[in-house]
Amino acid sequence: MLRGHFPSIIMLIFAITNTDKMIYIIRNDREYGPYTEDVVAKYVEDGKLLMHDKARDAVSGECGTVARFLELRGFRPEVRAHGTLREQLRAIGTEFIFPRQSMINRRWRDDTRLLILAVVGLSLSVLLMFPIGGYLVFYAVSLYFAVIWGMFFYYFFRTRQVKIVTTAQLFFLTQLIVFLIFSGLNSLNFFYFFTKMPFPASIIGYVLGVGVTEEFVKMLPLLVLVRRAKEPILPQTLVYYGLMSGIAFGVFEGVQYQVTVNAQADYTSAFFLNIARLTSLPFLHALWGGICGYFVGFANLYPRYKKSLYVLALAIPAVLHGLYDTFASVMYVVSLGIAFISVLALTTYLNKSNSFRERLRQ
Repeated sequence: MLRGHFPSIIMLIFAITNTDKMIYIIRNDREYGPYTEDVVAKYVEDGKLLMHDKARDAVSGECGTVARFLELRGFRPEVRAHGTLREQLRAIGTEFIFPRQSMINRRWRDDTRLLILAVVGLSLSVLLMFPIGGYLVFYAVSLYFAVIWGMFFYYFFRTRQVKIVTTAQLFFLTQLIVFLIFSGLNSLNFFYFFTKMPFPASIIGYVLGVGVTEEFVKMLPLLVLVRRAKEPILPQTLVYYGLMSGIAFGVFEGVQYQVTVNAQADYTSAFFLNIARLTSLPFLHALWGGICGYFVGFANLYPRYKKSLYVLALAIPAVLHGLYDTFASVMYVVSLGIAFISVLALTTYLNKSNSFRERLRQ
């Protein structure tokens, strides 16, 4: 904006003898000028400079704002309006006020930000059009939050191998496996019995019963994905898919609790528990699924260590999961610590991927 307004020869001569009245303008870490105060004041009046633009005295090097230097030297410029309101609107133009042509040409379909905003902001509003009720309401709302989590994970964890279609297939495959196993097969794990025992015996039930069963459910879709893959899948890619498998499990568990346990609580408690089941708790399931995906990924890149890596893929999330559930009703602050350790573990694993790869290559 200022490049075309360099001082004239006369101004330069004037500047040599009057450097105490010259000001540099600083924008985006670049300096322009120097300019005399009256030129700077005129730029302010024309709207080319702002009073809070950064400035520097050409002689002393003192920094401040345009407003400060002009006020010190007796200048109080006022911006000249570009005509009346009607004239200003005409100058702006109807295409900028209501960009009808840009909407018609459908280029907005290529705007990822717009589509994300529409999905996040309007999905539940669309659901209001349909006469759904009961279990479907809870499931639809849970899916809504799952989509939000999915976009979050896609933004932060996707790799070149990640595909949206594969993500959707894995999500609903996890849902299918969850419904099949938790329709009765989960009762085959007799360690569930220990969850009814007092602490610390309950640790056995929550780790070997709840933890192992639920993390195995989230692990199965990852094993299917690896088996069907047409190329070696990066561990980071399987971390992403593990996160999505965890979110899919969180949707199922969230709905189950909302229609059973939460429904029996008072209104305030039920409201809080429902929100937790839609946000924070699915996030924890996702973390443990991501850790599982990390080790499954390395197991298939380095088959010599497959047995031990598969054991770690199941054991580490199951232990974290089981300990979190154990202390949730005994000393919740410990559960929060375990949740933080889960976050720290996943990020540390990802940061050490190259070192781990070198170790397995030896």
